[in-house]
Amino acid sequence: MTALALNKVTVPGRLRDVSVKLGPGRRIGLLGPNGSGKSTLLQVAAGLLPSGGEVRWSGRRVQEIAIPERARQVAWVPQEARFEFGFPVRGVVQQGRYAHGDDETGVDAALARFDLTTLAQRPVNALSGGERQRVLLARALVTAAPVQLWDEPLASLDPRHGLEVLMLAKELARAGGTVVMSLHDLRVAHCLDEVLVLAGGELRAAGNPGTVLNAALLQEVFGVRARTGETLILELP
Repeated sequence: MTALALNKVTVPGRLRDVSVKLGPGRRIGLLGPNGSGKSTLLQVAAGLLPSGGEVRWSGRRVQEIAIPERARQVAWVPQEARFEFGFPVRGVVQQGRYAHGDDETGVDAALARFDLTTLAQRPVNALSGGERQRVLLARALVTAAPVQLWDEPLASLDPRHGLEVLMLAKELARAGGTVVMSLHDLRVAHCLDEVLVLAGGELRAAGNPGTVLNAALLQEVFGVRARTGETLILELP
């Protein structure tokens, strides 16, 4: 069954009649220029932003799903890691388990995976931007949610931790999960199973990245010329 289905989703001034079906076992890249609606679409899919149209999780309308169950089904990683209070890193990661009964299953493993073990007692608002992003990803991981929605998860990360995030996405998809991440790096997008391309709040293309990200679309949506070969090379027109 489709993990996520959005039907004619509309947010005035931000999204217009977007319909997509996102199945399990897939790594999906959400692409588009700045202001194209990527973050809005992810928030709508996560049930965090009201919209016109319909959002269903595994066939059920999101409004009909109780908040604790939502937290067990879908994990959300925002684009900006803002923390108003100095909670310790471990406590923030452990928040991902609250919908499961406030236990600590997987917390130590998630801290280790994102190189946060030595920072576990540090105030989260004293960390760098990249470190805070890793805290949010670790919190999403411990939810064990089958659907993971990540808004620009690589933006603040160094290359090694960025590769770790991509490896995690691959592992989660192999286990039957659905991972949707907004991206700006088209080379990364080519490593995923599927891409959705937004522009002006509308869905312009969807499908296999090797087919969808052709020279004509890149010129139309991003305003760049593309040369293909062993690597994707982008140029200003």
